[in-house]
Amino acid sequence: MPSSIAPQLATLVSTPPTGTGWAFEIKFDGYRILAKCGGGRAQLFTRNANDWTSKMQSLASEVAALPVDTAWLDGEIVVLDERGLPNFNALQNAFDGKRTEHIDYFVFDVLYLNGRDLRRLPFSARRPLLEELFAGHDAGHVRLSKVFEADGQSVFESARKLGLEGIIAKHRDAPYSSLRTKTWLKIKHQLRQEFVIGGFTTRTNGPREIGSLLLGVYDHAGKLHSAGSVGTGWDSKTAAAILRELEKIEIPKPPFDPEHAPTKGRWSRRAAGGERWVKPTAVAEVSFAEWTPDGSIRHATFEGLRRDKPASAIRRESALAGRKAPALRGS
Repeated sequence: MPSSIAPQLATLVSTPPTGTGWAFEIKFDGYRILAKCGGGRAQLFTRNANDWTSKMQSLASEVAALPVDTAWLDGEIVVLDERGLPNFNALQNAFDGKRTEHIDYFVFDVLYLNGRDLRRLPFSARRPLLEELFAGHDAGHVRLSKVFEADGQSVFESARKLGLEGIIAKHRDAPYSSLRTKTWLKIKHQLRQEFVIGGFTTRTNGPREIGSLLLGVYDHAGKLHSAGSVGTGWDSKTAAAILRELEKIEIPKPPFDPEHAPTKGRWSRRAAGGERWVKPTAVAEVSFAEWTPDGSIRHATFEGLRRDKPASAIRRESALAGRKAPALRGS
């Protein structure tokens, strides 16, 4: 059995692919987790191979109870709200408060099973094996992610009506590849991605709370570009907690590349001089309406801090046009 497996990543596209060669799933609003099972125990790894088993002991015990001798599983951990929908902020709060017993693990792929490496098999062959594994065991906090047989556009519209982030399209004939591919596609209802936190301001009437986060993305040369700011999406408790966390990594000068930083006073709506800077190591997930021509985001809303992704990997996401979605055999 492989000692480690890197996850397959999806390419962002603007519209769902068409044709019979695709399977569609919900895009979960959580953290990617790969589970390694063997010897009556399970280990839970983030997409960057960090072992989070100790953070989710009860969930690891449930995964270990699955009827397998050895296995590698791929899925997403989430916290469901009162409507049964994933809530990203609640997931973050579960880790911050060390109350992870309510985290659910939706498994959507099996990569290794009882001595057999399945990664070279097409998705259409791996999926029945996963369903067989979960037959009679889809209960508790370890659950099977559903595949929808309808056309992609219908699934996408249904997800939108439910208030979900989007959908994932997987080509049925494709093997599992530990890199970003065009055989897995993600389609979102609104612009949303991770940003590096390069600085912050405090509230005018609440100096012990965050007023705004000053955001950036790296280019492929490793230069941090300013991407604007976000000043909504948190309550007072969260704003105070973020401030305490960022003060620990505060630095005297902006971490943004000088050639890709806005002019003084345009970091936020606050007057110039109120900005404070931090080491570019913290990551925030933000939803927003659009990118401006100068590379800033508009109408942004904070969704939560990301603990599972390194800041150095954060880039601006650009969706391929729907017509450019790959047309593989069967589609």
